[in-house]
Amino acid sequence: MTDLIQFWPEWIQPSAGLPTVQWAVLLALAAAAGHLLQRHLGLPKVLGYSIVGALAGFTGFTTARWPLEGIGLFMVELGLSVLLFEAGGRLTLRWFRHNPMLLVQSLAETALTYAAVYWVLQLLEVSSALLAPLSLLAMATSPAVLMRVAADIRASGPVTDRAITLAALNTLYVLALGGVMARFLGRPASSLMEAFVPIVLLLSSSVLFGAVLALALRATLRFMSPTSENTSVALLALVAACTTLAANFGGSAPLAALLAGILLKTLHPRPWSWPRQFGTASSILTILMFVLVSMAAAQADWDLPALSLIAAIVLARTLAKTAAIGVGSLGSGASLPQAFWTASAMWPMSAVALLLLSQFVQFAPTLGAQIAAMALPLILFMEVLGALMSTVALQRSGEASQPPALQRPSRRENA
Repeated sequence: MTDLIQFWPEWIQPSAGLPTVQWAVLLALAAAAGHLLQRHLGLPKVLGYSIVGALAGFTGFTTARWPLEGIGLFMVELGLSVLLFEAGGRLTLRWFRHNPMLLVQSLAETALTYAAVYWVLQLLEVSSALLAPLSLLAMATSPAVLMRVAADIRASGPVTDRAITLAALNTLYVLALGGVMARFLGRPASSLMEAFVPIVLLLSSSVLFGAVLALALRATLRFMSPTSENTSVALLALVAACTTLAANFGGSAPLAALLAGILLKTLHPRPWSWPRQFGTASSILTILMFVLVSMAAAQADWDLPALSLIAAIVLARTLAKTAAIGVGSLGSGASLPQAFWTASAMWPMSAVALLLLSQFVQFAPTLGAQIAAMALPLILFMEVLGALMSTVALQRSGEASQPPALQRPSRRENA
């Protein structure tokens, strides 16, 4: 790569650079890989995006280095904000009023996952300073991966809706708690006021800009057609502007977008076709986000102790989520098989955990580097394996199409 960088100016025009070509090639390869996996194996496209990004990270064919910063970090935040806004638009607050056990499931799932991972890490004699951050990261479930999987395999039904709802609520808790934890990582507050101000600033800025974004989008959709290309551009521009301002004023960009989607759904409860409105630009952001996440996660130092620790975290995380959702299914209208497949669909970790990890590194570089050494392999592993597990769960629940290899041949083919 060093020789190529030195050779590049001798034969390419100065208006273009090697990073431009790198990203063009990576996006083309990621899109092609996702298409081939879906067409020939019936697997979600996100697997192709993650695999190409991971290979780029392992081979050094990348200009995005960990920790992410600048335009790379902004693109991950923007891509995640768009998907979280869509996830928030799926949440109906009236659903919780008619079925409060769903909220109980959500709280139990996050709390039990945190407690289980914390306990396992203590048994493995992990440093006490790493227990809380790693346990919080393990709580995170990626609604972005789950929604892309559901879209690619055309999944719909109670298990799909419940899994996406629980993942969105999980993200709401994790972003709020993680943003606060990052500000005091490695340095406890010396006074109550010092601890209170950052918490209020984080939550108030996120809520404020989320409300502004929801009202702006509602006003835009009143006089613009939802199917217009200009509407897609306006929606994406408003999401980018408001989430960026939220981050600059001490809030959380993804949290503001998620709250905006929830508020807009409350103000305007009729169904919206978000993917059609956001169009191709949203698809490019999604591909770029997954490539960046897997690329950054692949740059971790991989060793045997880290892999054994990852296996323990995955096991504790899986058992905790399955137990909490299974027990919470009593009285929630879901059967035990549905609860099991819902818990299985909530395996993925991706951009939410990576952004929280970036905040840990930003506020506490030394301690954040120790957390990243364990968390980055976990994120990459659970992005790929989680997408596969979500696919299997939604297919086994009967809410998605089977891959070509598992489909039964028709009578005409047998004849």
